[in-house]
Amino acid sequence: MTKPEFVYVTYIETTPDKLWQALTSSEFSKAYWFGTELRSDWRVGSPFALVMDGTTSDVGEILEYDPPRRLSYTFQHVLKQEFRNERPTKVVFTLEPHGKLVKLTLTHEGFDGAQELLNAISNGWPAILSSLKSLLETGNALAIPLSALGTKGL
Repeated sequence: MTKPEFVYVTYIETTPDKLWQALTSSEFSKAYWFGTELRSDWRVGSPFALVMDGTTSDVGEILEYDPPRRLSYTFQHVLKQEFRNERPTKVVFTLEPHGKLVKLTLTHEGFDGAQELLNAISNGWPAILSSLKSLLETGNALAIPLSALGTKGL
């Protein structure tokens, strides 16, 4: 049986270094990720957390840190009861320069039957990455209301 995956690809008019900073900076993430802070020292094996308004929603461990090319971490949602017992999944960001653009590929995998979690991240990642793209290209993040993600968004 093949495990379900979520893959999202976008092209952003920026540099790999600026995109890398956006993916790893707590202050920058708050601007495009609904006020969410990224917390980690970004060393392989170190803890990773997403924190919104002082509440941790997701945790993991840094698996790969290769600036400005590849970032990977485990991901486990801990806020909503229905997802707390799911096994950690894996998030991988791959950055590839293409002239004035950077191709950003996000792969989120390892759901192994956790269809509700897959549905939730399938609503969340497009909104987050669209806001990131807008912020890098125009200086303004998208004001996507959390309610637009539906009840299944994380």
